[in-house]
Amino acid sequence: MSPGARTLPRRQPAPVPQTDLEPMYRVIIHNDDVTPMDFVVHILERIFFVSGPAAVKIMFTAHTTGAAYVQSLPKAEAQNRIGRAHFAAGLEGYPLRFSMEPE
Repeated sequence: MSPGARTLPRRQPAPVPQTDLEPMYRVIIHNDDVTPMDFVVHILERIFFVSGPAAVKIMFTAHTTGAAYVQSLPKAEAQNRIGRAHFAAGLEGYPLRFSMEPE
């Protein structure tokens, strides 16, 4: 360093704030006697990103037992996807319903 050069103080990195992970929620699909099975599978594939065979299995489980576990998601994401699914079903006039519960 040359004799006239200024020395800058070392900068400390900004602390990373601690954040808690958002709680996970179980998404549940409920059977009804109106919504077509292929529409249910379509919603599971397009909104919940469940693969084809798994979507069919979830749909049949709900059909035969009244309800079925879809997946676990952070609370905000579960709410968002359930809202989108209810909106899509409503546009078609179907009473398809999902719910969520804490894990």
